[in-house]
Amino acid sequence: MVKVYEIDGIVPVIDPSSFVHPDAILIGDAIVGPNCYVGPGAVMRGDFGRLVLETGVNIQDNCILHGFPGTDTMVRENGHIGHGAVLHGCQIGPNTLVGMNSVVNDDAVIGAECIVAAMTFVRAGEKFPPRSLIAGIPAKILRPVSDDEIEWKSSGTRDYQTLTKRSLESLKPATPLSAPEADRPRMPSATSQPFHVGRR
Repeated sequence: MVKVYEIDGIVPVIDPSSFVHPDAILIGDAIVGPNCYVGPGAVMRGDFGRLVLETGVNIQDNCILHGFPGTDTMVRENGHIGHGAVLHGCQIGPNTLVGMNSVVNDDAVIGAECIVAAMTFVRAGEKFPPRSLIAGIPAKILRPVSDDEIEWKSSGTRDYQTLTKRSLESLKPATPLSAPEADRPRMPSATSQPFHVGRR
């Protein structure tokens, strides 16, 4: 059972086509749109501002979404938020990737089809145009994002959208085995790989 909490009469919203892991926490004004994935340990703490995931978004393990009172933290359609990222009162554009352990601060705007590298720190109020490769502490634009990079990002997002369906259909509590089976199966193949694979 997903950990969902009402506060001040405001109850989180989860579209029935989305998967929210039972170990995620949603509080107050948190809205999960269609075909989204919210991973274990993720927290959408809508006790001050509003948090919105549009269609096809994935919020991976241990991400935190929060914002100041009266603000909206928004992840637009097909946004892809990597493990451990923090989004606070910011706007993430359509089909944009925010890499693992990045922080995007208040009133920052990341344009459509951007890639924010892992462990990037985006300062409050910063605005980045579409198709920017963004990295660093503080964040800066390194160069435009290539068509190959956008296709790589989109492939990974499609895998998470498939994972949404897989999780809705088959994820359940289990008792661990004491040893692996002799013919232990592998997980179903996916389309995405690390970007560097095959590109060296």
